[in-house]
Amino acid sequence: MTLSASRLRMVLSYDQEAGIFRRLLATSRSVKVGDIAGSAPKVNGYIHVAIDGRSYLAHRLAWLHVHGVWPMNDIDHINGKRDDNRIANLRDVTRSDNLRNQRAATAKSRSGLIGAHFHDASGLYCSSIRTSEGAKSLGYFKTAEAAHEAYKIAKRRYHATCTI
Repeated sequence: MTLSASRLRMVLSYDQEAGIFRRLLATSRSVKVGDIAGSAPKVNGYIHVAIDGRSYLAHRLAWLHVHGVWPMNDIDHINGKRDDNRIANLRDVTRSDNLRNQRAATAKSRSGLIGAHFHDASGLYCSSIRTSEGAKSLGYFKTAEAAHEAYKIAKRRYHATCTI
């Protein structure tokens, strides 16, 4: 059974400015009316909220609470902070648009900057981006920072939903 907006609003209040849920019902001895609902597991940084024995992602609940319907796609945290569930920071986007909103380089990145990769053969940093036409080279640069800047400019040009 899928949680309805009316059931959600019966058990939790939602502060849109703070992005916080509070309990409206005492569901056990350890849960009291007014308690903040949710916990952020260390695994992925998303806040999870338990309702009627099921765990839900708080950002999806925020969407349901405000709009009255479940999101059609992924919910993207515009600022990249997974625990910032203010409704102004959330948007319903396709999976590909959500993945394009990556804000940091991967852990194995040698430069530490998104879009900047060290090219061993040239001794320079290179940058590229994927577009609807395929991969596009952005050039070679003396510094990782310059490659990163070129990537950010291209990202804003080619990815309409980009927020970096």
